Amino acid sequence: MDLNAVRTFVAVADAGRFQDAATDLSITQQAVSKRVAALEKDLGVRLFTRTARGARLTVDGQAFLPHARELLRAEERAAASVRPGRRALRVDVIGRKLAPAALLRDFLRAHPSTELDVVTLHDVEAAVTAIRSGTIDASFRAVAMPGRPLPDDIRATPVHDEPLQLLTGPGHPFADAPAVAPAELAGHRIWMPELPPGTEWAAYYADLAAAFGLSIDVVGPHFGTEPLPDVLADSTTLATFVGELTRVLWPADYDLRRIALHHPTPVYPHCLLHHRDNPHPALAALREHLTRSGPERRLRGDEIWTPAWAHRTTP
Repeated sequence: MDLNAVRTFVAVADAGRFQDAATDLSITQQAVSKRVAALEKDLGVRLFTRTARGARLTVDGQAFLPHARELLRAEERAAASVRPGRRALRVDVIGRKLAPAALLRDFLRAHPSTELDVVTLHDVEAAVTAIRSGTIDASFRAVAMPGRPLPDDIRATPVHDEPLQLLTGPGHPFADAPAVAPAELAGHRIWMPELPPGTEWAAYYADLAAAFGLSIDVVGPHFGTEPLPDVLADSTTLATFVGELTRVLWPADYDLRRIALHHPTPVYPHCLLHHRDNPHPALAALREHLTRSGPERRLRGDEIWTPAWAHRTTP
C-alpha cells in the first residue's frame, strides 16, 4: 500500500476539502485527487463522496480512517527506530575484559546519556563485514595487517596505544624486577594459549616475537584465559603478556606481578573502525572523545615498539 496515498487520504479526511489538503501537503489538488483515486482502486471501495461543501467520508472511508492513522503512526515508529541518535550505538570491543571495553566505560562516564550496545566479534574480517552490512556501527581493531587492506568505505581512526606488561607468578625470575626490556625475555617461555591464527593480535605477537627473539607458546589447554592466573601462580618459568588496561582477576594469595616493559615498550595500537558514511551522532562523539582523551603520558617514537604495519596515535 502506498503510504503517500494513505497520508493524502488522512489529510483530506481532516481538512474536509481536496484543495485544503493539497495546501497542507504542498502539492496540487490534481495530485491529491490522483492519490486518493489510486488508493480507492487499490482497496476496491469509494472513500469519499464529493459535496458542495467539500469531501465527506463514505462508510468505507470511516471504517478505513483509524487504520490509516495507525499505518502512519507505524511508519513514524519504524523510521524513528533507525533514525541516527534514536537507537543505541552498537560497538564491537573484541573482549569485555580488554582495553576497548575500558575505553568505552570511560566514554560512558563522560557521556552518561549515550545508549550503547556492546558486542564481541572474533576477528577483523568479521568486524569489517558487520560494519559494511550495518550490523554494528564501529569496532576496535589493530589495523592493517600485511596483505589485508581495509575496504575504501571503512575508516580507521587510531585511538589508543596500550603498553604491554609482563604477568608472572611470585617465583618467576623477573617477579621482583621494576621493569624488563623485551630483549631480556629471550629464552623465557611466554605462554599465550589464545592466539587464533589469522587474527590481528596473532599477527602482532608473531612480529613481537620475531623482533626480540622471544618464544611465545600458543599450545596448551584450550580453556581460554581463565586458567592463566592459576598456572602462573604456581610456575617459576611461565609468564604471559597483558595489556595495561586488560582486566585480569586473581585471588590475593596468588601474588601475581604486573611488570612494566621498557627500552622499548611494546604498545598495542587500537583503532576505531567505522563506515565513512555512518551518520550516528554518538559515533562522532565517541571518535572525538577517544582522540582527545588518550593517556596523559605519551611515549616518544624511540621508546616504543609496534609492528610496521600498525596505525598509531600521534604522540
